[in-house]
Amino acid sequence: MPTLLLRLVAPMQSWGVSGRFTVRDTAREPSKSGVIGILAAALGRPRTAPLDDLAALRMGVRIDKPGRVEVDFHTAQQVYRANPKAKPQETVVSRRYYLADAAFLVGLESDDRAWLAHLHQALRDPHWPLYLGRKAFVPSQPIWLADGLVEASLLDALKTYPWLGEDEMAYQEIHTLRAVMDDPKGAIVRYDLPLSFRWDRRRYAPRRVTHILIPKPPFRDLTPEEVS
Repeated sequence: MPTLLLRLVAPMQSWGVSGRFTVRDTAREPSKSGVIGILAAALGRPRTAPLDDLAALRMGVRIDKPGRVEVDFHTAQQVYRANPKAKPQETVVSRRYYLADAAFLVGLESDDRAWLAHLHQALRDPHWPLYLGRKAFVPSQPIWLADGLVEASLLDALKTYPWLGEDEMAYQEIHTLRAVMDDPKGAIVRYDLPLSFRWDRRRYAPRRVTHILIPKPPFRDLTPEEVS
């Protein structure tokens, strides 16, 4: 079964799953809603478009560099409330969390190779700009991978694709990498499967996942023959 691989690397990225109002959280790895948002932007789909075909893709995320959680404090003045009769608040302070210096390899599995090839081409020449969770968080490397459409299962693709880092000393310290996989029988539930991106009707469904450890992948300068 073919798999499409994406590279999500940036100085800052944020994958909020439950943040509201003055606190905006981030998960420790890309959410499915965030990845589907990237694909929808690449395809040029409006927020009112259906998401069923994208949501049906089985997703796995390999954490090549977990990064670290940081927080920004944002201050807004003269913020109006929902009650039109209420006076605006003078100052509202919000906390916005993000991941710094993280790198993720995302795999999307489908039995429809033509569909994955279409997504692969869209990522190469996206209709709208792509960002990692927030519009200010642009990727430092292309999300599109020239060799990103592989004839392998999701798990095998995550096991065999070269590590996304560039520091060989850091690579030597790796023994295994953590991965998060879509799994209908998984014990962990994430509420990040988008049903609608409409501004007035955003809806999400639960998604079951499982965490696994996978063997150390090859370094990017090594061929498969050299690794074996």
